[in-house]
Amino acid sequence: MRTISFSLVIIALLFTFSCEQKDTTPDPRLDQPEDFKKLLDAHGDWSKWVNAKGFSYAMVHETNLAWENHYISLPDRKVRIDADAWQIGNDGEKVWISPNRQAFQGNSVRFYHNLYFYFFSIPYIFTDPGVSVKKTENKLVNGISYEAFEVSFEENVGSSPNDIYFMLVDPETGKLAWVLYSVTFFDKNNTKLNALKYEDYRDAGGLIFPRIMTGYQFENDSTKRLSYQVTFSDVFLVEKAMDAALFAMPEKNAVAAN
Repeated sequence: MRTISFSLVIIALLFTFSCEQKDTTPDPRLDQPEDFKKLLDAHGDWSKWVNAKGFSYAMVHETNLAWENHYISLPDRKVRIDADAWQIGNDGEKVWISPNRQAFQGNSVRFYHNLYFYFFSIPYIFTDPGVSVKKTENKLVNGISYEAFEVSFEENVGSSPNDIYFMLVDPETGKLAWVLYSVTFFDKNNTKLNALKYEDYRDAGGLIFPRIMTGYQFENDSTKRLSYQVTFSDVFLVEKAMDAALFAMPEKNAVAAN
């Protein structure tokens, strides 16, 4: 029932139609290094990501079966997440939570509000302005050598420009197999890498996204204890803008949060 309801909300309520003429100027995000383009091409027609205005999906935490519905306005990265016990949003000026901060058990609402969106959107999201992708030396994971790309960010790009990302390419499919990453949101000097595995790709309107992402602790080029696993469904990517009201903080039973 939840899947049906979510799909109907997407189709009927979220996307507003525009009569404005499209800009035919080539988007600079399409100008990427040739090696990186090869990885992007393995994931479908990635120009669809560059041209999209709205993005949404359903997500389940497999460790506790908690569900979430995510809605993202891609041009300005406004976000809303609906869960069973809370809603989180970013209206472009502040991050908010409803009904109160106590409803969310995580350390930081701001850290969480776009966390899974970012991971789920790799490699497409690394076409963003201010992001640089370059080929680097191969990386080992569990004894297998993977072609690797290093990702870096210009100063003041995003909330954690010191984060480290390596994209590892499946040698058989050419698709993204692993992401090795560090988290500097809570400690800007942290360099410890975690590993995130991408599996079971599914088509969503010409682009492919993983159905399963599994996070692991990572040490000595090997995965250790499982940290989390999430699964995705009902992925929608459209060229029409989302209704701004979707991301507005409710007038009652909501607070701004860090």
